[in-house]
Amino acid sequence: MSSSLCAPLGTRRGRGGYVEDGSSRQDVPIVVREGVYLTWEELWVTMSKPSGKDGKKAIILESQTGYAKPGELLAVMGPSGCGKTTLLDALAGRLNSKAKQTGDILINGRKQALAYGTSAYLTQEDAMLTTLTVEEAVYYSAQLQLPDSMSKFEKKERAEFTIKEMGLQDAIHTRIGGCGSKGISGGQKRRVSICIEIITRPNLLFLDEPTSGLDSAASFYVMNRIARLNKTDGIQRTIIASIHQPNTQVFQLFHNLCLLSNGKLVYFGPASAANKVRIWRSLVCVSVQLLSCVV
Repeated sequence: MSSSLCAPLGTRRGRGGYVEDGSSRQDVPIVVREGVYLTWEELWVTMSKPSGKDGKKAIILESQTGYAKPGELLAVMGPSGCGKTTLLDALAGRLNSKAKQTGDILINGRKQALAYGTSAYLTQEDAMLTTLTVEEAVYYSAQLQLPDSMSKFEKKERAEFTIKEMGLQDAIHTRIGGCGSKGISGGQKRRVSICIEIITRPNLLFLDEPTSGLDSAASFYVMNRIARLNKTDGIQRTIIASIHQPNTQVFQLFHNLCLLSNGKLVYFGPASAANKVRIWRSLVCVSVQLLSCVV
């Protein structure tokens, strides 16, 4: 099993997407239209310790192997500090310069780069102008991200459709708001952030704790909208989300589960089967609180 969003080890990836293999460089932007099958094998991420330490490298991720299929949602779970965000960053080619990555990350069985707009990454923090309305925030994003070949009318149509996809039509003229100014709710802000990321219709979507700071009802609404994306626009997206302590309703939306503990892989397989094997019962290192909510 092998498949990557980023280029192979030691390779670089530009915004347009290119693969640099050894001494030769080849510009090969890849636009994937029929879904992205992402796999990774023996993925390690290490980081140099601060000067003055023993000189050894800290292991952040150890021997990770897994896959994500088009049209399915993969949950990356585990206690705080187990490497969830690092795994997403490694798969998305977003690791910082101090981290060293080894192993294979492949897309559709090949080491290749993706063209700009083929993938999107939602960070934990919502970074939006508080004075804009929901409609303005999404429409301005469409103007900036969508190609010049699309007319203003087409971009506006895309923005309006995306807003409806995430169930924000009732708040379309409401300001986002923020500290000191009234605006939309926390769950609505997350959905606006998702709108901004999916406006380009990416085949591959990374979500870093999309339910962080939300109550159980808002968490389910956000994740349910994400799960329904493939049905509303017909794109067989590959969706990978790190998530912390989901309730039963949210957990049931996922097809597969990647469970981590201290950077090590504890379980990878169908989310529905995880409860049956009950592998976590014998693993003291994994938070009981985290897993009891899906038992």
